[in-house]
Amino acid sequence: MPSSRYSPHANRYALLAIAATALAVEIPFLHYGYPSGHDVDFHLYSWLEVLGQWKLGIFYPRWASLAHFGYGEPRFAFYPPASWTLGAALSAIFPWTWASCVYIWVALTAAGVSMHALASRWLNRWDALFAACLFAANPYHILIVYWRSAFAELLASWLVPLLLLLLLQAAEKSGREQWRMVAPLSLVLAAAWLTNAPAAVMIHYSFALLVVVLAWRHRSAKFLLLGGVAVMAAAGLCAFYLIPATYEQKWVHIEEAVSQGLRPQDNFLFIHTTDPDHDAFNRLVSWIAFAEIFVTLAALAAAKRWRESRKDFWYVLAAWAVVSSLLMLSPSGVLWANLPKLQFMQLPWRWLLCLSMTFSLAVTIGCGSGGREP
Repeated sequence: MPSSRYSPHANRYALLAIAATALAVEIPFLHYGYPSGHDVDFHLYSWLEVLGQWKLGIFYPRWASLAHFGYGEPRFAFYPPASWTLGAALSAIFPWTWASCVYIWVALTAAGVSMHALASRWLNRWDALFAACLFAANPYHILIVYWRSAFAELLASWLVPLLLLLLLQAAEKSGREQWRMVAPLSLVLAAAWLTNAPAAVMIHYSFALLVVVLAWRHRSAKFLLLGGVAVMAAAGLCAFYLIPATYEQKWVHIEEAVSQGLRPQDNFLFIHTTDPDHDAFNRLVSWIAFAEIFVTLAALAAAKRWRESRKDFWYVLAAWAVVSSLLMLSPSGVLWANLPKLQFMQLPWRWLLCLSMTFSLAVTIGCGSGGREP
């Protein structure tokens, strides 16, 4: 069985390297200032609102009174609490002009640490560190930081490697030890709901895919049951958010979440619409996606030794990469229209959040030890 036990000094140096990589992503901020991406106003105003309500003794805000020129909106009833809680806490500690920079650094560092925990089970020390740093600074993260400012989605990225790590650990176990993995898996799934709703939909569909692949690999129907129990337990853990958000949808125009420009059919790779600005950004993200898809699939296809010696790991990576890639292409429109809640992901290229993890591991395998034993 692959080991993830490195010396305390090695883990300490790995953490420093990951943190330094996350900080390096922000070096241009020193000259140009922090980016004003698509969603930056939404998030910063949310943090400001939450911090103000905390000072009034409202621990869990539900109404954003400053939105819409003072008319307000029930923003916090629907938007998951993790990102605005972290953002408001950081803005209470650091100067306001630093808050978003610190938030980005925390999110990227957490993503790198999560990837290191996964990669260190299958790769040697230096390859695991390379994979972690690459994931922290992968092209899609750069796009989020400099163009989108989608802070909640960025924060959710650390859950992606952790999900795969826990599922692979569960597949290696049997009996009671395997069922003990329900608790950590449900915590990851619940954390997804509490961080970013589109990412949660993506993570739950990914979870279902990986559970099916591993159940098929091990010929285990019990593994499917384990996955179902984890999903239900996760829903129970975050019921304080999910139940009100679901019930109160009738008080808002929830269909506006998938209005023109935000519909899946408007955001497949290399799609054309009547909005030139929309199309310009779509071309940028499409070329990033195309490059990651090509490199990932090519590297996985070439990793013959991994396919032979690390079958579970290779098969789940390959399945996840292929499905993530296909769901970004327009022929998958029938799935987006019919699979439950998938359309509320809005932007098919959001699957880059998952693909970037397989991309980081595939590049590491190709450039590093090529799948040799740690």
